[in-house]
Amino acid sequence: MSSLVLVTREGCCLCEGLEEKLRALGCAFERVDVDADPQLLSRFDLEVPVLIEKTAEQERVLPRVSPRLPASQLALWLQQQGVG
Repeated sequence: MSSLVLVTREGCCLCEGLEEKLRALGCAFERVDVDADPQLLSRFDLEVPVLIEKTAEQERVLPRVSPRLPASQLALWLQQQGVG
């Protein structure tokens, strides 16, 4: 089973938009602030929002998705990525 992690930043409107759509779709995810984790900050500082799929065996950074994508298309995109 996999879980989603949304790497975000306080005050980031793109992050907030993606988070809102994930919630609207009923997706379970963990929200992590990039500025609170030095490793994530060095890796994703200017790239937020970032979605990571975690399984017991690995972490997979998902390809960048437009936070402006409508929720219906986001659901399709997640399905195409094999998430869910």
